[in-house]
Amino acid sequence: MKNNKISLNQLPIGKKASVIGLTSNGTTRRRMLDLGIIDGTEIEALYKSPSGNPIAYQIRGAVIALRSDASERILVSTL
Repeated sequence: MKNNKISLNQLPIGKKASVIGLTSNGTTRRRMLDLGIIDGTEIEALYKSPSGNPIAYQIRGAVIALRSDASERILVSTL
């Protein structure tokens, strides 16, 4: 079975994926790296707010809420 490559904001709630890259740069990229979002990091989509933005993710043992505009710049491969 082939893994799908999608942006993180497209990951369904309850599903896991592995980071394969970031399309952001500058301070946004630095923030993602500081949060531990690097190639190979496993991420699980946990909860979506009623408005759909932000979405809570499990990342390296912590729950982090990311807005859609930030999470769409994180490329992942579904597991």
